[in-house]
Amino acid sequence: MKRNLKNKVLATLAMGVLFSGTAVCQAETAAQEDDIVDVVVTAERMPSSRMSTPADVTVITAQQIEDNHYSDVAEALTHVNGVVVTNGNANGDQEVIINGDQRVVVLIDGQRINNDQGSMTRSSVSLSMIPSVKNIERIEVVKGAGSALYGSDGVGGVVNIITRKGSRHETTLDLNTGSFRTHNYELTNQGSEDGWSWFATAGLQKRSYFKYKSNDDDGDRMDNSDYSNNSFSLRLDKQLSDNDSLRFNFNHRFTNIGVYGNAAGDRQKHNYNYGSITYNFKENQPVQGYVRYFANYKSSDYLGKYDTNMHGLEYQNGWQLGKQHKLVAGAEWHKSTSTNTQSGYSDKSITTKAVYLQDTMQLSNKWIFVPGIRMDHHDAFGTHWSPKAALNYQPDKATKLYASWGRVFKAPTADDMYYTNAWMQGNPNLNPESGHVETIGVTHEFSPKAILDVNYFWSSINDAIRWVYNTDTWLTEAKNVSKEKKHGINISLNGALSDRWSYDVGYSYIGSKVDGEKVLYYEPNGYRLGLHYKYDRWKANIEARMGSGLDSDTYGTNNYAIWNFNTTYTATKNVDIYFRVNNITNQMYYLVPKTAWSDYPVQGRFFQLGAKITF
Repeated sequence: MKRNLKNKVLATLAMGVLFSGTAVCQAETAAQEDDIVDVVVTAERMPSSRMSTPADVTVITAQQIEDNHYSDVAEALTHVNGVVVTNGNANGDQEVIINGDQRVVVLIDGQRINNDQGSMTRSSVSLSMIPSVKNIERIEVVKGAGSALYGSDGVGGVVNIITRKGSRHETTLDLNTGSFRTHNYELTNQGSEDGWSWFATAGLQKRSYFKYKSNDDDGDRMDNSDYSNNSFSLRLDKQLSDNDSLRFNFNHRFTNIGVYGNAAGDRQKHNYNYGSITYNFKENQPVQGYVRYFANYKSSDYLGKYDTNMHGLEYQNGWQLGKQHKLVAGAEWHKSTSTNTQSGYSDKSITTKAVYLQDTMQLSNKWIFVPGIRMDHHDAFGTHWSPKAALNYQPDKATKLYASWGRVFKAPTADDMYYTNAWMQGNPNLNPESGHVETIGVTHEFSPKAILDVNYFWSSINDAIRWVYNTDTWLTEAKNVSKEKKHGINISLNGALSDRWSYDVGYSYIGSKVDGEKVLYYEPNGYRLGLHYKYDRWKANIEARMGSGLDSDTYGTNNYAIWNFNTTYTATKNVDIYFRVNNITNQMYYLVPKTAWSDYPVQGRFFQLGAKITF
């Protein structure tokens, strides 16, 4: 395995050097909109340049989302190297996995949307909660330990979805139709006036069924696989002065969906509502601050109702302590109440409090040191400390070497502790998961438009929680296992071949063991490929995501390759016509393990035709 991994790493690096040579010579002529985003905020909780940030950070821009006509955040994230998104177990929760770990924090404008109830796969957030991609300015994906700044779940990484602030007066209507009687309608309006700005989006999505490739048929139709989604999102800003403002966010999504293969016609209904009001201050200073109140509500109905409510207060402030010194500090208070009556519990309350401190010190013009610490107090599990330390070295402006170490933890969810029915048994005496994550990496910019990143990570988690089948009781029970270990590598290269052509290439490897035993994973070896073309009125993109080393009994195949294509033609200044095909080869694959009683394949070949009209 080590020899194969080494060969793949060397091959990918060689390919990167080959491509980058072209990029160095020609990328300078590429369009400005193709520039790699330089300023990020998630890794340090304040604006910092990518080259001075000691972390693996990927940015998905609004332009990339629009050019590829991604239908949702999940689809956008699947093209990030080292990231996998499940297909939601029968139209349900879409769970994001980073570096092989489901313990991921998801934020919208810095507001946490993870909930304390959790899900049966131990993820505590669903991307299905996010209503639309139309209001997204960019998505920042930070791989590696995030507990020191973001608390529980910050093991695999952090996803921060940054929304768009209204600017010009504009209304956009996006209409499309496609295979399986799929229809989508989205209306967006934005503007600004007298210090106020707004960005609002309303959408309706429908599908009647889907087909998938099976072992013996190119087009099996899945029973009860329809869905209907209604969504609305609003961001409202009021600029109070040059340095402070108010921001109000509200997001709603209601889904009515079938359960794959369930001929009885049982339905799932999900009602997501979450919002916040934030006072931002020091906006024109190097380190900003804010005070926020938020409230999240999730209600689901499937063979019984289960829901969770969370609200909280958050405060952050920062100071520039001389030219070489920036300090960020904050405090949080969160309270949730969860109910799952048909599974044995109701009105279970969880309260957490936290304070954190992070210091960014520029030791010289080449060295940056970032220590930090967070203290979380959980009303059921006491106090947990999460220190971190990260180091960034820039031998020149085009190169950085970075290393980070961080303690991480994940508190048991309400389902982990209290879920009780005829088949499954929670455990209120569980211990929190705790451990550490390390990352070392190098980033090199061959030009402002071509960048190579290579990093290696490893993690060790004690008291990892697993739902384990007990042959004596015939129950699947929540238990702390002894040790979970992961390690892997991420290699990514992004660049421009000319002013018309650009590309991205990625490879990731994940190895995982629990108590020394190898754990099956849906993408041990992952590959990403993108080729992008822009000229005059035309845009076209080919994207591929591939996996190998899978267990065929569990995932239906030992490898897969999903190829997608889309093209856009600007018919007039205000009208774009687009066409796309997903899963061109009608590949059979699974992102959820097959069992004797569940079988959740991913949608087969899909065609879509649409138009975006701006007025």
